[in-house]
Amino acid sequence: MSSNDGVGSGVGSDADVAALAELVADAERVTDAARAAQIHEVRVLAAAGRLAEQQAARDDERITAREMALRSIAAELAGVFVTTDRTLQRRIDEARDLVENYPVTMEAWEAGRITRGHVRVIQDTGCVVPAEVRGEFERVAIERCEGEAPNRVRDALVHLAERLHPRSFSERHEAAAAGRCVRVQAGADGMSDLIATLPTAIAEGVVDRLTPQAREIIDARPQADAAGADAGDAGDAGEAGEAGEAGAGGAADADADAPHGSSFSGDTRTIDQIRADVFADLLLAGAPALDPTADGDGNGALGAIRAKVQVVVSALTFTGQDDGPADLVGRSPIDAATARQLAGDNTAWDRLLTHPVTGTVLECDTYQPTAAMRRLLRARDRHCRFPGCRQPAIRCEIDHTHAASDGGPTHVCNLAHLCKRHHDVKHHTRWRVRQLAGGLLVWTSPTGRVYREDAPPALVAFAPAADGALPGPPPPPPPPF
Repeated sequence: MSSNDGVGSGVGSDADVAALAELVADAERVTDAARAAQIHEVRVLAAAGRLAEQQAARDDERITAREMALRSIAAELAGVFVTTDRTLQRRIDEARDLVENYPVTMEAWEAGRITRGHVRVIQDTGCVVPAEVRGEFERVAIERCEGEAPNRVRDALVHLAERLHPRSFSERHEAAAAGRCVRVQAGADGMSDLIATLPTAIAEGVVDRLTPQAREIIDARPQADAAGADAGDAGDAGEAGEAGEAGAGGAADADADAPHGSSFSGDTRTIDQIRADVFADLLLAGAPALDPTADGDGNGALGAIRAKVQVVVSALTFTGQDDGPADLVGRSPIDAATARQLAGDNTAWDRLLTHPVTGTVLECDTYQPTAAMRRLLRARDRHCRFPGCRQPAIRCEIDHTHAASDGGPTHVCNLAHLCKRHHDVKHHTRWRVRQLAGGLLVWTSPTGRVYREDAPPALVAFAPAADGALPGPPPPPPPPF
């Protein structure tokens, strides 16, 4: 009897096929519903962008009016989408670009001919195509996309866009190179991605230089290990006293020359790890090729500039009594060993007094009142105090919650850090804020939504006074570094 006769229970039976068919039907329904929801979201965001433009045209003719209106609307919607207003503003711009500049793509997407992934590829590659030929680009791109996975059509669409562009690639590359930048993307477990957007030739050159440097380090391992082993053998012979006077002298010479402290001996790093370490060493310890401060002898100040970060670490971690993570303000946690190393290299620490329940910073030791106020606020706020923003306080502005021009006092109870973007939103849109005890900020959006911004809970860091003694209570045991 064939496997198709009767109702079997094995793999490939009629029952299995029927169950699979039902799953496929469910998947099609889910896909259709997801597509409809995605398209609806795009149209809502595009409408938000148009509303911002209408508000700006009605309320003010200044160049910043549309930007302020867009920031305010993006902040309002960010509370609904549970994301940052910067992310929402970017999505609004992308949605409006898609709806207004790619109508044929939107129609194909709504008809189910292409997927969201295809739409992203068309929008990404089509951004270089002039408006007068974009319709032709869309038509050919959609035909290429049908029946193919998005990642398989990207290269073809890139070449299609190149053929339709009136400007040469060299001209466009020169303009694109003006947007080169470096940014940090925080990751998990105390790690981050350092992303540099560079001309392709420069980026490939960086990696090409790092690779042979890493291989040189790897190739040096056998020689270092062999030299260490030879020195050890010679030392054993000398200690045994069997080689006479000449043997003892040889052992001493070998010991003197052996690279016992060599970083190559016992090095087990992978080539990727070595490349990353060499990359960091070159950036942190090297000097720029072009230095406007250099004199005739080649000495310049740029190479002496060092990075500055703000780290909050508990007293227990600081003294080695636990290995809890420290906080790299505005970024992510870092491991205890790194925090202790930074502490050992630093010459100034703040001792913060925090609320025993909420952890809010109440006082900060210092001798200059103006500096104390700034340091206390920086320690209390740690980042921009607008809902959802994580811009570090060291890159923010100190704002009077109740404007000084309206009689607001210059006191910590009326001051908070805001990044430039959200400082402008506070002053130029209908967003309003009140500051309550303990640095609590209560924001009210233009539509009446209320967002509570508590001061971040702070840890306690102890700093030596000028005479080396810790002020206040007796100091804990010294840290293990």
